[in-house]
Amino acid sequence: MRANSRLEQLRRLLPFFGVGLAALGLLIALIFWMQRGAHLRLEGKIGRVRTLALPDGSSVLIADFRVRNAADYPFVVRQVQIFLETADGRTLEGAVASEVDASALFQYYPILGPRYNPTLVARTRIEPRQSLDRMVAARFEIAEEQIETRRGMRIRIEDVDGAVSEIREQRP
Repeated sequence: MRANSRLEQLRRLLPFFGVGLAALGLLIALIFWMQRGAHLRLEGKIGRVRTLALPDGSSVLIADFRVRNAADYPFVVRQVQIFLETADGRTLEGAVASEVDASALFQYYPILGPRYNPTLVARTRIEPRQSLDRMVAARFEIAEEQIETRRGMRIRIEDVDGAVSEIREQRP
């Protein structure tokens, strides 16, 4: 008889236990929702990509992209890297050009066309929720045809505090 009364008490408490679990779940969801801007990250999309074969057999890749700071805190660029995945599966890191070198490229090689955006360089400050259009130029020690037939490309941007964001190229 005593076991039945305990079972009956548990059955009466079961709805309250369920309501308590639901309330706890809502509280946890609310905490995560409120903290969504606390994670320092950049979102972006690579737009125009141009290539140029150099006389020494290497190539230059220029990528224009849009980047958006999705956080509630400023993102200060420490380092920019660009990686290329070739058709045969190798991943190559390009030698990123400085702002001065990128300007010289456009001056000496008018075949590249107009310069649309400034270069994303170290110490660039991207304010919270701000979007910027930037470019990166890099030299790769491979032929231009290998760049044109690439599987993909990604731009890796590191913050001064260590947070890392990557922008990947969307290739068909």
